[in-house]
Amino acid sequence: MTEQATYTAHPDEPHEVGTAARLNWLRAAVLGANDGTVSVAGLVIGVAGATNDNEALLVAGIAGLVAGALSMAAGEYVSVSTQSDGERALIAKEKRELAEMPKEELEELTQLYQAKGLDRDLAEQVAVRLTEHDALGAHAEAELGIDPEEFTNPWHAAWASMAAFTLGALLPALVILLPKPYNVPITFVSVVLMLAITGATSARLSGAHVGRAVARNVAGGSLAMAITYGIGMAVGTGV
Repeated sequence: MTEQATYTAHPDEPHEVGTAARLNWLRAAVLGANDGTVSVAGLVIGVAGATNDNEALLVAGIAGLVAGALSMAAGEYVSVSTQSDGERALIAKEKRELAEMPKEELEELTQLYQAKGLDRDLAEQVAVRLTEHDALGAHAEAELGIDPEEFTNPWHAAWASMAAFTLGALLPALVILLPKPYNVPITFVSVVLMLAITGATSARLSGAHVGRAVARNVAGGSLAMAITYGIGMAVGTGV
């Protein structure tokens, strides 16, 4: 008797549906927090270079946080809405084609599986079986790379971006209110640490080199803070 081989998935290997989508959302959240940290840090440190007035620093921090969070949310909503509208239009077109020319669509699906490496007979069998089970789902996945049951939600993207930006922006907006003259160096150090964390997290999620990602992130954020602080000092001195 021949023993049937069994396959056991590696515990660290993601197989469930939606893993890639969840990773993309997580990457977007990390990048949103990073944007909030850098942009608001640059703003409040620039203002700190021009004035020591805590009220001005508080107003700048809140204004930068609110404006940035709303801008991120609006931008994500518009962008993802456009993507979602395109997905729905493609699915509607696929439905019409399946209803009006089913034979041509079956042949198209067969050729798609041939292009993936299956021989003609096997590709045709797979296409027939999948069409019998869920014709629209089969075409949407193989031809369009879309799940017709799960369109991208623009509201989810908007709220996630707003929340991530706000969380990242809170750090510099609050730390800059510490007593002078320690507020600027402490803000600088805390932001650099935050950028190192978000850079490392983003690199691990993307499978990139952690050291290079952290160095780029920290260097870019540090340069932004240094430039805005210098501009603030120049403006404050001039005024």
